[in-house]
Amino acid sequence: MMHSMEAFFEENIWVLIVLSLWVLPWKGYAMWLAARNSHKKWFIALLVINTLAVLDIIYIFLVGRKAAKKMSGGDTGMTA
Repeated sequence: MMHSMEAFFEENIWVLIVLSLWVLPWKGYAMWLAARNSHKKWFIALLVINTLAVLDIIYIFLVGRKAAKKMSGGDTGMTA
């Protein structure tokens, strides 16, 4: 099984490149957001666990933005 997977990636290096281009921006932003929000446990989880950006996207849209809104005072109700 492992040999066939290695052979696949050796023959299709573009798959690794595309996956890297997908994962790195999400992971970078999620880790930056976790650090900014002082979420040490999330930062470590995002660093260690590789889910092809699924965990990173969940953190960004569900956890990180809510924490950022709380820290900044949320919606002030003022309009421009």
